[in-house]
Amino acid sequence: MAPKPELTAIKTLLAALVVLPALPFLSGPAGAQEQEQETAELDRQLVTGSRIRTANITGQSPVLTLTRDDLERTGKNSIGDILQQLTASGSALNTKFNSSGNFGFPPSGAGVGAGATTVDLRHLGSQRVLVLVDGLRWVNESSASGVSSIVDLNTIPMSIVERIEILEDGASAIYGTDAIAGVVNIITRKDFEGAEATAYYGQFDEGDGETFRGEASFGGKAGDLSFFLSASYADESRISSAEREISRFPVPGTGLTRGSSGTPFGRFIFADPVSGEVFDLTLKNAVPGAPVFDPLDPTGPNSDFKNFTNDDRFNFSPFNLLLTPSERTAVFGQLRYDLNEYVSLYFRGMFNERQSVNQAAPEPIFLGPEAGTGSLADTVSIDATNPFNPFGFTLDATDNFLLLGRRPLENGPRIFEQDIDTRYLAAGFQGQFNVADRAFFWDLNFVDAQSEADQITHGSFNIKRIAEALGPVDDCAAIPGCVPLNLFGGAGSITPEMLEFITFVGQDQSEQELQDISFNITGDLFDLPAGTVGIAAGYEHREQDGFFLPDSVIVAGESNGVPALPTSGSLNFEEVYGELNIPLLSDLPGIQQFDAVGAVRYTDFNTSGSSTTFKAGFRWQVTEDLLFRGSFAEGIRSPGIGELFGTASRFDDVLDDRCSDFLNTGVSQQIINNCIALGVPADGSFEQVNQQISVVTGGNIELTPETTDSYSAGLVYSASWAEDLSWVARLDFAATFYRHELEDAIQAIDAQTQLDACINDPTSGFCDGISRAFTGAINDFQNRLTNIGGINTQGVDFKVNYTSPQTAAGQFGIDWTTTWVDRFNELLLNPDDPDQPVVRRLLGVEENDRGIAEFQSNLILVWQWHNWSASWTVRFIDNMTESCSDFRDNTALSLTNFGLCSNPDFDDNANSTNKLDSRYYNDFQVSYDFDLGDYGLLLTGGVNNLLDKDPPICLSCSLNGFDASNHDLPGQFWYFRGTLSF
Repeated sequence: MAPKPELTAIKTLLAALVVLPALPFLSGPAGAQEQEQETAELDRQLVTGSRIRTANITGQSPVLTLTRDDLERTGKNSIGDILQQLTASGSALNTKFNSSGNFGFPPSGAGVGAGATTVDLRHLGSQRVLVLVDGLRWVNESSASGVSSIVDLNTIPMSIVERIEILEDGASAIYGTDAIAGVVNIITRKDFEGAEATAYYGQFDEGDGETFRGEASFGGKAGDLSFFLSASYADESRISSAEREISRFPVPGTGLTRGSSGTPFGRFIFADPVSGEVFDLTLKNAVPGAPVFDPLDPTGPNSDFKNFTNDDRFNFSPFNLLLTPSERTAVFGQLRYDLNEYVSLYFRGMFNERQSVNQAAPEPIFLGPEAGTGSLADTVSIDATNPFNPFGFTLDATDNFLLLGRRPLENGPRIFEQDIDTRYLAAGFQGQFNVADRAFFWDLNFVDAQSEADQITHGSFNIKRIAEALGPVDDCAAIPGCVPLNLFGGAGSITPEMLEFITFVGQDQSEQELQDISFNITGDLFDLPAGTVGIAAGYEHREQDGFFLPDSVIVAGESNGVPALPTSGSLNFEEVYGELNIPLLSDLPGIQQFDAVGAVRYTDFNTSGSSTTFKAGFRWQVTEDLLFRGSFAEGIRSPGIGELFGTASRFDDVLDDRCSDFLNTGVSQQIINNCIALGVPADGSFEQVNQQISVVTGGNIELTPETTDSYSAGLVYSASWAEDLSWVARLDFAATFYRHELEDAIQAIDAQTQLDACINDPTSGFCDGISRAFTGAINDFQNRLTNIGGINTQGVDFKVNYTSPQTAAGQFGIDWTTTWVDRFNELLLNPDDPDQPVVRRLLGVEENDRGIAEFQSNLILVWQWHNWSASWTVRFIDNMTESCSDFRDNTALSLTNFGLCSNPDFDDNANSTNKLDSRYYNDFQVSYDFDLGDYGLLLTGGVNNLLDKDPPICLSCSLNGFDASNHDLPGQFWYFRGTLSF
């Protein structure tokens, strides 16, 4: 295939530019430079948001900078945990999510990311945020459960961070694909001289969740060589869900009504083969061997069975974790060697190991067509010859058998142990040269990185062997190791011999690799009356490879848990870009300086063709105090490996099926008719047994890249007049309007939305992929990734910074940031009318473990006096609402009595909601810096959530009764930190 002409032309230009850095080796700088100019060049720096070096600290793009002091002030030990507290951040994964074994696989193909912590900007999703370290890409995470398009920030230790720059704007034209919602650029410590050791210890006021962090750093210079070395260790202990009131039951305020049908005593739903009468039974008590069933009086005194009620449900919550344990060890080193005064060689390397654990209740065994797993379990029958079958006839999955639910406590909880190794190497050259009195800076970089994950799962069952152990006893006897299985006797009836035959230890693997070569050059082109035109240009070649390999039992389709198949793929990118800063006007009334900026990037994908993105903006310095800026940016994100090549897997979503018990829930006659048309029995006998419905997810090779139009406009005002006031040293204000219009968003349709739309109109395309068993229960729900339509969001950031002069009482500072989200709409492609998308307004709504608050605000008060310093941080999260529509049974009354669900009117048209009240979190910290001559000792103590505010109750959240992406864990967290420097 012939190369594209535009790509060839730009490569030719870049090839010429690559030759320029060699000039200093041959003849030194072109032309003698005055000392003042050399000093001015040293003042130039790269600020995230532009590739052009500039002396203007306040750039054209809105960039939030977090210094090392800002990071330490939070009392947090993870970069991700800190970034998730920013007002511009959306919902993202963290160690408060006890993911493995509870949900299954998300549609993105990324796996559950167990133990990871990620960042989301503008609520657009973590996959749309580009994470850089010193301006270079970081490798995507591995979790041994998929191939992700997201960076795990737990792979980057805090000990190496000098500052973090967050670009809150689209930047694909400058940084490449993925930079749709913004860029997080982590700047490492380079100019550190001396040694430093830090020890940190913290725990919750309940005495749990102990956290320890230790790190040692050493840096310095020796002639032309400068270096920095760091080693760190962090250990965060688990917190059981049983330790907090909010997480002790599946849904707060509902007791066992939302517990599982898979119980230690079993649930047995079947029809009498003679009379046709349907029974829904459980054991009265555990019994040795086979229980007694009296067919004439199934629940009478001569029977070991009784009718199943909500009080018999199983409370799985105490087995879960409120905080998952995480142990991280990292070694980092970097050096820079000046080959001469114009060219330097650098090297950067890191190894990080993370060991984390998730835990869930013992794996339930669900059998029969109403199990709804979509796999072998739905077809398993229990033969009459099974010695423990008490009913005297075969429970036939094609005829009289509906459901068996048994929770084998004998096998212990499911435990998922992750071991993730991340290796990162970066090397290259940096330099500068002059051409015709013009300064140019360049860098040539190579990155090679790998993230490798292994997961060992304990407590899993082999459903094929369960079927063999429940089948005809003679068939079982002919299978080596097969022992007839007793699922009817209650807790303790499953023997070690039975467990040995039906269990296995799962071993899953995943890996991601990144190779990246990039060249950048920036400098001055020529002078205009208003200033010098700046330019940046560059080339990047990037390869990403990844695979996910589930355990062989899972691949064979024999696992009782979530099914999955291997995934593998690779992505290749060729990118070239150019950027200009053009000064148009200066030194005019009302225009101190007016610059126009523009950038263009051409990207060639191996999977999706080519694309060109643009960015244009302006920087208008009205006066020394007042700056206006604005931009328009096109963005693009190519689908990731998991999104393209992710194989079919399962996600167990908590859904409300309005066809359940439709004669008694108050739904309209139209809905009843629609349900019957979908295959639900007209007698209303179908009742949803379990809120979790198995949804088939997976990637889609037909996906196209998603694109955005992003708009940004704002002002920065530094009140120089206030410096004349006795109580002001500095006073700054900033406001930024943002708008993102995302098209062809890669996402799965929300499963509840799809199900509701299908029930509202059984002939609609939303019913494609949803089928039901003869009982009425959903037994297949296809919900793969697609280009759903789009996402539109807009809002405003407000920032105030105040610093007082030094006073007898010390120096005071205020840093106040607020984000107001004005709109967040998801546009779903309507399969019946593509020109009329379905609009979902998600602002202020809690859904699927994420909530979009209209307002978030952080107020930080800082005080420093001699060797003392202190800070008080107030974090505000606005209220949100969630739907109560799935609580259509007697649970409604208990929720109302518990102060939940504001409008418990559970008819078909009700908009019953639960309000998640707003929260103020208060964090306090105090430090004293000891001067010990050649040594320094900084001691710090603090408490997060000082006023002990519990998170608001979330009824729809998957686990633990609150939104772990927005709110803090219940309880106060105390910590102490000591840093010795010398």
